[in-house]
Amino acid sequence: MQQFNPEQAMTEIRREFGEHGGVTPSISRSSTFSVMASETMPEIFAGVLGPENGSFLYSRHVNPTVNILARYLAAMEGTEAALCTASGMSAISCTLLQLCSQGDQIISSNTVYGGTHALLQHLLPQMGITTTFVDPTKTDAFYRAITPATKVLYVETMGNPTLKFANLPALAKLAGDHNLTLVVDNTFTPMMISPARLGADITVYSMTKFINGASDVIAGAVCATKEMVGRLMDLHTGRAMLLGPTMDPRMAYDIMQRLPHLGIRMREHSRRAQAMASHLEGLGVAVVYPGLSSFLQHGLVSSLLNKEYGYGGMFTIDCGTREKADQLLNHLQNIENFGYIAVSLGYFDTLMSCSGSTTSSEISEAEQKEMGLSPGLVRIAVGYTGSLEERVKQLDRAVKAVRL
Repeated sequence: MQQFNPEQAMTEIRREFGEHGGVTPSISRSSTFSVMASETMPEIFAGVLGPENGSFLYSRHVNPTVNILARYLAAMEGTEAALCTASGMSAISCTLLQLCSQGDQIISSNTVYGGTHALLQHLLPQMGITTTFVDPTKTDAFYRAITPATKVLYVETMGNPTLKFANLPALAKLAGDHNLTLVVDNTFTPMMISPARLGADITVYSMTKFINGASDVIAGAVCATKEMVGRLMDLHTGRAMLLGPTMDPRMAYDIMQRLPHLGIRMREHSRRAQAMASHLEGLGVAVVYPGLSSFLQHGLVSSLLNKEYGYGGMFTIDCGTREKADQLLNHLQNIENFGYIAVSLGYFDTLMSCSGSTTSSEISEAEQKEMGLSPGLVRIAVGYTGSLEERVKQLDRAVKAVRL
């Protein structure tokens, strides 16, 4: 497959300018839109007219500013279309509810984000939609779990927080062979990996994280075919339309302004994470990072990457126990000023948390053990403030102080 460059793809689409010639798009805050003739309105409701020919109806359906961001995201992902939502969870929920009905089955990676796990394990079964969880590193496990009721294969490119990768090309072939839809959450690896180019049918994002990059907005996205996005936004049956996870146009504008330097940011997140993880490995610390040759799936990850963006800004340290993890986190934040104890990721400052008791707390202890999540696992989302040399020294002092 020819190498894909997301940054180049975004420069090749039509730029949107402000209504008075501004070099940035205008923010359209209107909730509703008028038409020149009454006869036009039924055509919009019927789907005959829409944003592609300048026809807008209501901002819960499509907003002009939000639609610009969606076009840029589709170009970045190499998909026909995209849809912006109010959060990553709304992007996931609307997608799965559009694809599945009562009696259907989803086969999911067992290493997904805690909120996604709760959706799949607790909420969707109330609607008659069941989920079978399997190890994302074993494509055969997905195959064995397929039943006549299966509709969707769901994975995260890089699992949260175990950093296990799914073999996307192999899963895409499996999905194609069995007429299933492969949905991939690419939140941890924007720019680095392009799931649609590897065969995924739908890519979802929490844009709250790396894509926005400033930890100041909540947002999500669905990148897919025009047909799928059209289904999601159908005025009568579209789950995104009916459930209403509407993105505010001001939020869309802010994210749009940060997209041009996403590639630069991802390269720096990766550069720093690689240096820190390599240093920790040299100290004998139980560190996991995809860019290390010791990473069990290093070869697979290398084959999936868009070159130039590195192996990502996330690594983990297994401290063994939650108590030891708390010691490390407190020392890193309160003694070394290395980063902040906080959930989320993709920020310009480093964010750190003990995953088992925080972002994966919705998952039972038994399931955490099965997925390989240690109670002492610390997830570190590397920022790019401060000098790298000093950050490595801070990290070095902290792990030695708590005797990892």
